[in-house]
Amino acid sequence: MVAKGGWIPVDQAVWGKQLADYQRTKADPPGNAGNLPEFRADCKYSHRKPDDPIVAPGLPGASHMHSFVGNKAVDAHTTAGDLMKFTATTCKPVVDHSAYWVPTLYEAASRTPVETTGFRVYYRSLRSNSTGVVPIPNGLRMIAGDAKKKVPTPRGAQGQFYCAFYGPGDIDGYARSENGNWPICGEPASLHFMLQFPDCWDGENLDSPNHKDHVAFGTNEGCPAAHPVRIPALTFDIAYGAKGSKAGYYLSSDPDGRSASSMHGDAFVMWDADAMNQRVRNCIAQRRTCNNDGYDPFSY
Repeated sequence: MVAKGGWIPVDQAVWGKQLADYQRTKADPPGNAGNLPEFRADCKYSHRKPDDPIVAPGLPGASHMHSFVGNKAVDAHTTAGDLMKFTATTCKPVVDHSAYWVPTLYEAASRTPVETTGFRVYYRSLRSNSTGVVPIPNGLRMIAGDAKKKVPTPRGAQGQFYCAFYGPGDIDGYARSENGNWPICGEPASLHFMLQFPDCWDGENLDSPNHKDHVAFGTNEGCPAAHPVRIPALTFDIAYGAKGSKAGYYLSSDPDGRSASSMHGDAFVMWDADAMNQRVRNCIAQRRTCNNDGYDPFSY
């Protein structure tokens, strides 16, 4: 389909088939453990390019530097069809052909990149029920966060990097960088970031001019009238092999500001449709916690 003014309409015939196939999908028996309605993909760092096939399609080098995980073939020219044609991926499960990316993180002192050491993508229900949830349409593009936001991220601020740890600790770090914008983590913690995507879709467009207007957040009561289709919400849980430092860091989206406020993430969703359908049925509709293989391991 041809984009008009930045809108990319969904192929209703293709979407209708995916939806009909989902409605015919039978649920596997539920297990006895876990009540978080989600499935996931665990991805590794793939490559780094100053490209963005969502914001600047067909324009190599037009973007700030991005770190990509998932589909290995992604560059500025990547289309939805390419994601299905070139399916080599750094994600498990391999039936996830999607591309995910974030601005590259750099050490401020050395100006060297710090790449992700773990990148988990959750597909989950954010609500107390799963009423009406259907699979994500293949080809959906979304952005979470604001690449143009440039405000400080001091201790306790929303939208900051945090220290992930096991056991007692301080998610804001035991100390801060000299500019206060970055935590310094104690052992065994390291820098993490989480990005939350919306859970409602307009049912008509795979993208919009600002890459956000075609999706929205719902409530326990349902989705807004302009975005009536409830879909699993993506959550990026990103780990970095860094503890923090006095010099701190900067993002490629804000190399001078050296705060974390411009952190954002892009998702170009493409799955084997049957695999997506079965996971939504087993994990989201049944409100079970599923692993990378798309089932509740305690049910087998």
